[in-house]
Amino acid sequence: MSYLKRVPALASLFLAAALGVSASPAHEENGQTFDAPGGKIYYEMTGGGSGTPLIVVNGGPGFDHTYLHISTAWDALGKNRRIIFYDQRGDGRSSPLKPGQSCNLADQIADLEALRAHLGFEKWDMLGHSWGGYLSMAYSARYPGHISHLMIVDSAAPKWSDTLFLFSQIFPEITERRTGYTFADEMGDQAASDASIHDYLTMLFYSAEKRDAFVSQMGAGAYRKQVFQAVISDLPRFDLNPELSKYKFPVMVMTGRYDINVAPLVAYKIHEAIPGSHFVVFERSGHIPFYEEPDAFVHAAEEFLNAK
Repeated sequence: MSYLKRVPALASLFLAAALGVSASPAHEENGQTFDAPGGKIYYEMTGGGSGTPLIVVNGGPGFDHTYLHISTAWDALGKNRRIIFYDQRGDGRSSPLKPGQSCNLADQIADLEALRAHLGFEKWDMLGHSWGGYLSMAYSARYPGHISHLMIVDSAAPKWSDTLFLFSQIFPEITERRTGYTFADEMGDQAASDASIHDYLTMLFYSAEKRDAFVSQMGAGAYRKQVFQAVISDLPRFDLNPELSKYKFPVMVMTGRYDINVAPLVAYKIHEAIPGSHFVVFERSGHIPFYEEPDAFVHAAEEFLNAK
């Protein structure tokens, strides 16, 4: 059974489920675009220092990178290295998809590689969150020679349909309530969509205070359903599991202990499949540990990235 048939369409990996929602943190974008194979790709570079540049691949698919800026972790990590954020094909400030334009896993990988080449980095460190974890694993399998370190954070399973969602087991009442929004949302009812989005976001966190602060910083914005549908429809034909054992670069697999969106068991199985990988659990986090436990996250990331 496909992923789309197993879970409600709004229960996508991380903020792809947040239809019509984008983060509005106190961060002023200062990026630019370049011509990639499928159109213009937007990227922003922050931080500085002599460390290997770190590309952060956000969740989705169909969502832009701006929710990442709600975390303070990047400011700390950026003291020693450049941090690159970007909007994936068809998302955010990147060019919207043209009618009939391809937007599959290979395209997403090609755009990442085009960004690396454009920036002139022979190697970069890579961090992938949620769907971005899956994309990062796929890119790293395709272009292993350009990866210095790989951090896989609360990622989807290497075989997409193996991803474990715990919403119905942990939040049965919210799951049932959201089911009631489905028909109206599919009919274009914005109020139903907003209500479902709000309920979804409340299930991502360990801390009620962190949850409320995060949700308060989310506002109306662009979610590209066309991108989501195009990418999701392509993923069932792939199984990245055989590729993981081939990694020759350092890998750290990270998860929030209370991740309801992707069960920690998924992260542990990824760790077991990658020889020599590190496994880190954040005991007071849900799906977004770099937001809920930024200090612990930065400490683990710095220790990993700086190891010889």
